[in-house]
Amino acid sequence: MPDPLPTTPLPDGTPLPVLGQGTWGMGEDRGRRATEVDALKLGLDLGIGLIDTAEMYGNGGAEEVVGEAIAGRRDAVTLVSKVLPTNASRSRTVASCERSLRRLGTDHLDIYLLHWRGSVPLAETVEAFESLKAAGKIRYWGVSNFDTEDMEELFEVSDGDAVATNQVLYNLNRRGVEYDLLPWCRDVQMPVMAYSPIEQGRLLDHPDLIRIAAHHGATPAQIALAWVLKQPGVVAIPKAATLDHVRQNRAAVEIALDAGDLDTIERAFHAPRKKRPLEMI
Repeated sequence: MPDPLPTTPLPDGTPLPVLGQGTWGMGEDRGRRATEVDALKLGLDLGIGLIDTAEMYGNGGAEEVVGEAIAGRRDAVTLVSKVLPTNASRSRTVASCERSLRRLGTDHLDIYLLHWRGSVPLAETVEAFESLKAAGKIRYWGVSNFDTEDMEELFEVSDGDAVATNQVLYNLNRRGVEYDLLPWCRDVQMPVMAYSPIEQGRLLDHPDLIRIAAHHGATPAQIALAWVLKQPGVVAIPKAATLDHVRQNRAAVEIALDAGDLDTIERAFHAPRKKRPLEMI
């Protein structure tokens, strides 16, 4: 059994693994289902117990894939799912959660996120989340694709400061959140979950990452992921639909980028010097 993954704390101090398994794109093709299930199972075998999914992914298909993968192993999993903003009213949030639980084959979620902000007032969604907590259906709730101003507004809502995490697009090409959102979340001791940490593969041909990867006997994707994992208070949730990719993601945790590596990366991928609109894909 590999060593336990490093963790970062939720606001109440509960440890959250810094590496998870994403499922965006899973559950869309029945022909890939067995491979996807096997990839998630291998991740669990390697100690990657955080799994992120959503009712939107594959119209519930990704949750069904996850449900098959975690059957009999629920206690080893930190399970995250998301409600669509169109379903974020008080009654529809509860109904969406119940449907997700059925597809996942579990009686509770560890973290339930609002996928992005829609037209439903935040106070109503928070009320629904808190009711689900009280009923034991979820342990924590959070948000996704919220910028700094959205987080500040959320904190003004009754119970809004109970938010546990914010999941956003963050990778070497998308560093805008470093200007104010990441510092804001760190100030309130809230972890950020980084989706698409290797930019859906678009970073793999970058010559500087290729050179650093050769130095470490790794792949450019592993270097890009290792950089995200090095950021304080950040959890990376890359998707891996093949067994080799799962193994590579797990091995990225062990890569120690040195000062020279980090200097090269900083020159190639600049940190933001001013506020940028929050990016989404």
